[in-house]
Amino acid sequence: MFFSEIAGLPHIKNHLTTTAQNGRIPHAQLFVGNSGSGTLPMAIAYAQYLLCKNSGGENENGNNSCNIKFKNLSHPDLHFVYPVATNSRIKSHPVSTNFIEEWRNFIQQNPYGNSAEWYKHIGIENKQAQIGVDEAHDVVKNLSLKAYEGGLKVMIIWMADRMNIAAANKLLKLIEEPPTKTIFILITEDEGQIIQTIKSRCQILNFPPLPEVDIAEKLKQDKQVGEQQANLVAHQANGSYTRALTLLEKNTTDDQFEQWFIDWVRTAFKAKGNKATVLKLVSWSEEIANLGREQQKSFLLYCLDFFRQALVLNYKAKDLVYLSPKTKGFQLSKFAQYVHGNNIIPISKALEDAIYHIERNGNAKIILTDLSIRLTRFLHIKTA
Repeated sequence: MFFSEIAGLPHIKNHLTTTAQNGRIPHAQLFVGNSGSGTLPMAIAYAQYLLCKNSGGENENGNNSCNIKFKNLSHPDLHFVYPVATNSRIKSHPVSTNFIEEWRNFIQQNPYGNSAEWYKHIGIENKQAQIGVDEAHDVVKNLSLKAYEGGLKVMIIWMADRMNIAAANKLLKLIEEPPTKTIFILITEDEGQIIQTIKSRCQILNFPPLPEVDIAEKLKQDKQVGEQQANLVAHQANGSYTRALTLLEKNTTDDQFEQWFIDWVRTAFKAKGNKATVLKLVSWSEEIANLGREQQKSFLLYCLDFFRQALVLNYKAKDLVYLSPKTKGFQLSKFAQYVHGNNIIPISKALEDAIYHIERNGNAKIILTDLSIRLTRFLHIKTA
């Protein structure tokens, strides 16, 4: 993957190429950015720049056969680690190498793909994937070998926050004192979930949300989208090229999330002092609890985003509002009146707490029922 294929981020591309040209390549880097910001494609392009000995800001003048290997993600000195779990094919001790063909196919389809799309791609959407200690053993073994082409070895660890404690402790020594000519690139959306001892040994590179103009330009180049549609989608994407693709393909996931959210807040608003409506909230909680945990988390993050958009609209920052609900009879401007400075903090904390407990295998029905009952109170908090 060439740097020219990545949307925006000229300052990051310049930083990576300049440090490489000056021979100041950190042995461990942590790329931090939200889904769709370009962390993974940037890591692959950087690895290609290093391993193929390319020059110039756009991976020019390098080893052509090496660049061809990267096109198929089959370079022997490029290694990947990503969250996995057992599925219908792999029954026990899953590690990344078990899924390498699926991974290559996934990246070639969309290098901006997120974790939920990856889990669906390998049939584990109802499970919680992780990077476990078996994976750490594989990493140690692979990196103990000499580079196939005699130069650098690059290990990209995608969604590094999914490392469990055993794996993190196993890899800590390796990241601290890597084998000769070995580069680690860790990628995360949640820097806070990386253990401090690993984070302190990495040079951190933060990826900002993508500007609308860069998203629109990439949509026009890659998807042959007209300028008007590209600009509209880019505005609604909120800095994420992943979300832009979802909007462009009219993915039904957000439509379903929207319907669940609107049903939820409408019922919660009516439920105060109404026992019959409280029972509807319990039924709603049961429905969401039947989803896989990753989908539950994705939905709750969607809810968090919806509330924040309502807050922004309530405080007259209309230019920052990208959400456009399609549900008949629901107007974001009317709902926004009930989301304000006095209740956004407790609402956000309740959602974040629910996500935290679901990640730790709490009983989803109890977590969501408690969240729903708390929401009935928060929506009735007055502005003053």
